[in-house]
Amino acid sequence: MTKILVLGGAHIDRRGMIETETAMGASNPGSWMEEAGGGGFNAARNLARLGFSARMIAPRGGDANGETVAAAALEAGVEDTPFTFLDRRTPSYTAILERDGNLVIAIADMDLYRLFTPRRLRVRAVRDAIENSDVILCDANLPQDTLSAIGKAAKACGKPLAAIAISPAKVVRLKPALADIDMLFMNEAEARALTEAKVDDVCDWPRHLAALGLRGGVITSGARNVVAFSQNETAILHPPLIEAVRDVTGAGDAMASGYLAAIIKGHAPSQALRWGAAAAAITVQSSSATASELDPQTLDAMLALVPPAEMV
Repeated sequence: MTKILVLGGAHIDRRGMIETETAMGASNPGSWMEEAGGGGFNAARNLARLGFSARMIAPRGGDANGETVAAAALEAGVEDTPFTFLDRRTPSYTAILERDGNLVIAIADMDLYRLFTPRRLRVRAVRDAIENSDVILCDANLPQDTLSAIGKAAKACGKPLAAIAISPAKVVRLKPALADIDMLFMNEAEARALTEAKVDDVCDWPRHLAALGLRGGVITSGARNVVAFSQNETAILHPPLIEAVRDVTGAGDAMASGYLAAIIKGHAPSQALRWGAAAAAITVQSSSATASELDPQTLDAMLALVPPAEMV
């Protein structure tokens, strides 16, 4: 079984869903939910449900929220090996969503991730985890110097490295490590923050990103076209229309999970895009950031609704 080591965010997600038309600057009727989340952790749970061995390493506080994250890892089959700081609180992400599931605004309370320093990578257990993994996945919740150190460690061990951008504010932390990253998953806003380029056609992103030294990646644009590129090919896909969208939270992480799963199994980017789109489509129909029903069988069923990708 392929072993995937995930280094990044594992925290609490709080989401408020507005039930009517959004009224800015006013009280809105709605509902509230709370669950474990984080870009890296969402991907780890998705990958475990797709049949991979996923191990998660992330900082955590010694509080009830930390216990919630641990329980979610156990439920999904993720090997959970955190750095626990008993006197700190577990990081959190709080979002307000419109009734169609789109984000209005969010607050990320992620100060604890600053304590995942490059020194932590020299701990024997972490060194062994890197050495024993087949693929490494990180996210930009971690500090810039730590991400650079992860890139160097992956390169030294000859391990493929994938990364999740997280947000426009955080993706720039990955810039010094781009030459060591094999796949970077991002949306257009994150690609724009990374490249400082103004792009009208999603197919132009690979050229700008490759100029920064990135060898491959996936750039999404909501329900519109998504493009993937490697050193050998570029492909574009129009995702299937999903009318029963419940919550878009975790869609990008699901895209990353499906795409990475297909690449590990030897598929080209054009087919991996279909896997990513299928995983994202399953996820947006769930009220959670990861869909508990995601497994190889539901992925295969959804693939039947995903059109072929086109070579660019």
